[in-house]
Formats: sequence, structure tokens, C-alpha cells
Amino acid sequence: MIEIFSRLRFRTKINLGLTLIVAFTSLIIAIFVIRMSSDALIEQSRKRGEVLAGNLALRAENPLLSVDLLNLGSMVNELKKADDEIVYAFIMDDQNRVLANTFSDGFPVQLKEANQSENNKINIVTIDTGKKRIFDFAAPIFLSDKKLGTVRIGLSRAGIQSVVQNLIFAIFALTGAVLLLAVLLSTQFARHLTFRLGSLQKHAEDIVATHLGPSLRKEEAKDEKFTDRFKRAITHPPKGDEIQELNNTFDAMGMSLACHIEDLQITEADLTRQKELLKTIINVSPDFVSLLGPQLTYLAVNKSYAEHLGRTEEEIIGLTDEELYPSETAAARMEEARMVLKSGRTVNKETREPETDEFSARWFHTIRVPVHGQNNNIIGVLSTSREITELKGYQAQLIQSQKMESIGKLAGGVAHEINTPLGIILGYAQLLQEDLNPDEQISKDIEIIEKQARVCRKIVADLLGFSRQNESEKITMCFNNSILEVVQLVSHTFKLEQVEISTELDDRFPIIHGDPEKLKQVWLNLLSNALEAIDEKGRIHISTQLDTNSMTITAIFADTGHGVEAKNINAIFDPFYSTKPVGKGTGLGLSVSFGIIKDHGGTIKAASPLPRPLRRTLNLPENAGPGTLFEVTLPLDDLSEEEQA
Repeated sequence: MIEIFSRLRFRTKINLGLTLIVAFTSLIIAIFVIRMSSDALIEQSRKRGEVLAGNLALRAENPLLSVDLLNLGSMVNELKKADDEIVYAFIMDDQNRVLANTFSDGFPVQLKEANQSENNKINIVTIDTGKKRIFDFAAPIFLSDKKLGTVRIGLSRAGIQSVVQNLIFAIFALTGAVLLLAVLLSTQFARHLTFRLGSLQKHAEDIVATHLGPSLRKEEAKDEKFTDRFKRAITHPPKGDEIQELNNTFDAMGMSLACHIEDLQITEADLTRQKELLKTIINVSPDFVSLLGPQLTYLAVNKSYAEHLGRTEEEIIGLTDEELYPSETAAARMEEARMVLKSGRTVNKETREPETDEFSARWFHTIRVPVHGQNNNIIGVLSTSREITELKGYQAQLIQSQKMESIGKLAGGVAHEINTPLGIILGYAQLLQEDLNPDEQISKDIEIIEKQARVCRKIVADLLGFSRQNESEKITMCFNNSILEVVQLVSHTFKLEQVEISTELDDRFPIIHGDPEKLKQVWLNLLSNALEAIDEKGRIHISTQLDTNSMTITAIFADTGHGVEAKNINAIFDPFYSTKPVGKGTGLGLSVSFGIIKDHGGTIKAASPLPRPLRRTLNLPENAGPGTLFEVTLPLDDLSEEEQA
């Protein structure tokens, strides 16, 4: 029932409510009026009966004293004829003997005892005959203080009931007319009331559909601005009752909302455009950019940083360094971030990331700065990291070149000064040997002097080569053939030492402008060092790669030897640096090779251990040594059209 009532329209509810109120009120009033009218009629009938009975008792005194039965009979008959509501009338003497009555079919004896007057008052009782109800009035007849008899009159209630029924019908008819009029008036009232509510509902639907409200529909607002209509609605609102005022307020609210929505849309578009622009700028940067919040969680990262971590930007947002980096690295990074958040100081440092399966060791220049909020409090940490691996390589090469240049000048000067005395010592030793018997001890001693002088002269020659005191005789030559000739020369010896040499040379046969003999000396030095680094069985892989973009050719010598410690990798090209036992090497081989390659305008660098990708490419066993890699890059001679293709 409640659900059905709740589904009714508001207009129907108002009609139904007003109708019920009027009907209930009319029913209460009708019942009250009927009851009052009925009581009044009954009381009036009772009084009329008392009057009739009293008058008849007064008139019956004299005929009763004279026992004039005829007169008494005439009196009761006249009384009955005078009033239709009188059912019967009779007169009794003091012995309750009926002296006169109006019954034509015999007097009902039981009627005498139905009502007894007491004292000198008229007694009234209601007699129910089964067919109708009768008011019976018993009026005593007194003469002085002596009771002469009793007058009884029966007054029918049918007349009173008929009047009451007519009255009830009239009241209900009037109530129905009033109820009908109330329904009509309530219908008009509900229609008037719900018209404004319907207008409000329509305005709300328009706001939902257009965001503009009834007065600001686009088709109606072509020639007028929102602000003008809003001002007019505020300053000159339509007059009306509270509902009209509510309607005006609702319209003003809708227009205000439309203005705010328009401002918000413009602001949102600006913010979106600025956000996309800022995101584009950050994403195109090759640096790793990230923003940490107060809880050390990532609030934003750029595309480069996400790719560096191997995740998407959405996956990184909300994580911490503990969830992205190994425990040791994460602890260091989070400690730096906490320090920036706490002290507000900037962190500016260079870090080295260890080698991974995909990348070799890399250097980064990292800057961490605090991010301040509106109250100048620190609300985050902005970090930028730029890879400087190539720069660090250039720096190392520059330092090495400057060092080699200084050492070369020194070694060249010393070698030039020593070379002459050594030549004299060697010459005189040879002259003395010609004058002595070879079997004499002094001849053997001079032979030792000559041999050691030749060793010194070889060292001096290497020093001069390192310092480029000897001019190279450069010609046009094939880079690959130069390497193959050296490999062929040493392959037998290396095979005896159980060292395998594999080659993977660029089949385009790059041509360079160089000194074949000196370059062969370089290849021979690199192969000799690789052989000495391999303790038992091992492998040496040589590959060449032509790069037409940079117009260079690169040769890579990789071995499976014991490698070079990281702290010594930059010192292996220094003159007289050697890890070999005393007497096994002069420490000039790589230095001389460095000088030869530099004289050809190229570069030579070393790395140890071998990069993981190269180990996988060579399919080296797990127990193979860490190995050493030498990379020699030389500029090309002019390429032919076929090579360029």
C-alpha cells in the first residue's frame, strides 16, 4: 500500500489528501449534527408529550370528579384525532380502572402496568411493541393533594425517526456537495501548485541535459552572454509566491553552475594542455627524471626512467626504491632522499651502476633537489640522472693521452740520448771481439756485453717507437689481411699451447692508410698478451666490423685469460707497467701499441672482464676466465662505391 502510494504523482497525492481531509471532516460534522438534531427532536417530542399529557390531566379533573365517562371519552378521542403521532390515550381512576381510552379493538391490560406516575410528576417510559417504539407519558390527576387518577398518552417515535432520517439524508447530500466542491477546488489547487513543481523539474532536466538551465539554452542564448542573463535573472527575478521564488533561486543556481562549469572546462583544458606539454618535455628528455613524495614513493617518472627500470610509468607510480632496486642500492637511494627531505640540501654526485645481463657498467651524474610547497615546506624530492659513461670514457682517454704524451716525450728524449752511447758500446764490443780468441773468457764476457747492449738498444727502439720518434711508412693496405697474416704466423705456436684462435672478419675487406709492419706489431702484441694471460686451454676471438657512418674499422681481440683487475685496467698502457714476472717482459708492448695506433689516428682501449653479451655470443663455458677485451678503432681510407653500398 505504501509502495503504491509512493508511486502516485504529487498532484494525485494532493487531491487524495485534500479529499480525505474534507470527507473525514464532513463525516464528523454530519454525525455530530445528526446526533444533536436527533436529540433535539426527541427532547422536543418528549416536551410536547408532557404538555399534552399535562393539559389532558387538567381538563380531566372535573369530568373525573363527576364520573362523566362520555366527556372523558370525547377528550381522549379528540386528542388522538388532533395529533397523528398520538398512538393511544386513556384515563384511569385512582383504582387504575380505565375510564376512557382510544383503543377500538380492546384495551391491552398489560399497558396499565407499563408506566406508573410517581408523586405529582409526569413519568415517561419507552415501550417497544416489537413493531414500533412508543413514548408513554403518565401524568397524575390531582385535586389538592389527592390523586384522582392518571392520564396516559402514547406518542409514536416513527414521526421523529422520519424527521431524523430526512435530516440525515439532507446532511449527507450537503456533505457530498461540499465534498465534490472540495475535490474540484483541491484539483485546481493541486494543478496550480504542481505546475511550479513541474517547471522546477523541467528546469532540472534542462540543466542535466544542457548544463545551461531553462533561460540559458544554447538556441535561446545565441544573442546574449551567460553573464548578462545571469545578472538579469538576479536583479529582475519574476515575482511570485515561495515556489516561484524557489524556482527563481533554482534558475539562478543553474545559471551560476553553468558559469562555473564553463570556467572549470576552460581551466581544465588549460591544465590538460599544460600537463601534456610538461609531460612531453619531460618524456623527450634522455635524462632519468623522477619525483618522490614525502613517503619516498614515486609520484611521477618520465619515459626514459621507466624504460631504464624495465617497467611502465603507471607501474612505477606509488612504488618505493625498495620495490625497484636491490636492497643495498635501494637503501642508499632512500637514505639520500631522506637527507634531502630533512635538510633541504642538494645532492650532486656521480654513481656507477654495476654491469647487468643487458648493459655493461654505466656512469650517471645524479642531482637530487628538494621540492618546496606553498608554505615553503619540503614536499618532495626531484631527481635527474644523466648517463655520462661516454663522457667518463673520453675523460679517461684524455687523461691517458696526456699522460702518454708526457711519458712519450720523456722516454723519447732519454732514448735518443741513450741510443748513441749504446751504439758506441756495441761497436767497440764488436771491435774487441774481432781481436780476441773466441775461446777466451774475456771474449765471452764481451759477448755478454754485446748481447745486453742489443737488449738495451731494443728497449730504446721501443721507447722511440712509443714516442713516435721513428716515422711510419704508411701505405694503402687491407685491414683484414693485416690481421690474417699475423694469425697465420702464430697459429701453429698457439695450437701447441692449446689456445684456439677464431676470426669473424668483415667480408667487405676495409681499406685503411697505415703502416703494415707496425700494425702487425700491434696485433702480435695483443695476441702475445692474450696467450700469456691464458693459463692452460683457452680461446682467442678476433672480429672486425666496418662502420660506414663513422668511416671507421674496429678490431676486437677477446680472450679467456685471467683478465685484468678493474683498478689496473687504465694502467696497462703505461710504459714499463707489467703484470709479468721480472725478466719476462719490459712492459712496453702495450705502450708501443698505444703509440702506433695513436700515430694512425685511431684509439685502443681495454675492458675486463668480457661483457656478458659477448660471452654469450662466443658461447664460452661457465668455467672460462673473466677474459680481457681490446678494441682497436682506425679511420678508413676513402671507400669505394661498392663498399659504401
